[in-house]
Amino acid sequence: MDEEVVKAYIRAGEIAARVRDEAARMIEPGRRLIDICEYAENRIVELGGAPAFPCNISINSVAAHYTPVIGDEAVVPEGAVVKLDVGVHVDGYIADTAVTVALDERWTPLIEAVREALERALETVRPGARFADTGRAIAEAIQSRGFRPIVNLGGHSLARYRVHAGESIPNAFDPAIPGRYSPGKAYAIEPFGTNGEGLVVEDRETVTIYSLARLGLRRRLTSLERSILEEVQRRFRTLPFTERWLSHLTSDVQALRKSLRRLARMGFLTQYPALVERRRGMVAQFEHTVLITDGGEVIVTTSGSTG
Repeated sequence: MDEEVVKAYIRAGEIAARVRDEAARMIEPGRRLIDICEYAENRIVELGGAPAFPCNISINSVAAHYTPVIGDEAVVPEGAVVKLDVGVHVDGYIADTAVTVALDERWTPLIEAVREALERALETVRPGARFADTGRAIAEAIQSRGFRPIVNLGGHSLARYRVHAGESIPNAFDPAIPGRYSPGKAYAIEPFGTNGEGLVVEDRETVTIYSLARLGLRRRLTSLERSILEEVQRRFRTLPFTERWLSHLTSDVQALRKSLRRLARMGFLTQYPALVERRRGMVAQFEHTVLITDGGEVIVTTSGSTG
């Protein structure tokens, strides 16, 4: 792993940790979700990075994959459990981090269970260690406090311009789960816990995040659809994006949304529906990014305060 690559990962992590903590302090009842996310995304750029994906802000039983849309008037509800997930890249090298803020003390035990799960998970990360051992640490920490890990969500390897780089790190223990930590790679460690069933399902009516799936012949596309694909390829490559980042292409929001949906149906784009706990249980999430250098050093790149 080149020294400049290590520096890029560390810089991305420093920016991500700072922005995560600043944006988390904005979470309060009545605050617009779009204001929090746009602050985070703009702050990433101010600090010299670029968003690796749209800021995710997921409320209560929504676990992941929600970002505000153009004109979104949704606000933080009273007593909510709010997940804030921030991604930063520097020259394509990604740091991914998340924190949960509870606005009602009754959810503190859930928050602390998942926070501890992340701490225990990080203790298992070293070259050659099994992903399954991380899953066991996460599950034991969450279950010991009377909650359930979300078993169909988990951490993942990271690569240049790829948030999910092919390897999955479980939130539950299964000795048959393959995979070991390797030098020269980065990983997002990402426990989710709930007082619900421990499974998420897709809300296919709520799609606010997309990524480029493929390029191909565009003869059947409208001029707006062609413009979208050109902009996505130029600015985001394979990284996820949202309609807010394309609003300069047209003043017609409905036409933009229709075009994104059509491009997804045609296979040009991948959709990421919001993920919701199946029994509508409350969900908490914490996440850090770790980098294992070629020499075996384990660096938690996003280890700033998660206050």
